[in-house]
Amino acid sequence: MTDVRAMLRCPVTKAELVDGTSPDGAPELHSTDPERPLAYPVRDGVPVLLESEARPL
Repeated sequence: MTDVRAMLRCPVTKAELVDGTSPDGAPELHSTDPERPLAYPVRDGVPVLLESEARPL
């Protein structure tokens, strides 16, 4: 079975997403795009991959 997590990409830049943590310690996914790094929240174990929810890194 394919790992769905490995297929996720940043909806804005299409870059790979890696595990990260917000300044307050909450889980996030971080875009690896060096020109536009973004962080997406993970709520109740579900990544919220909406541009409106992203924050710049």
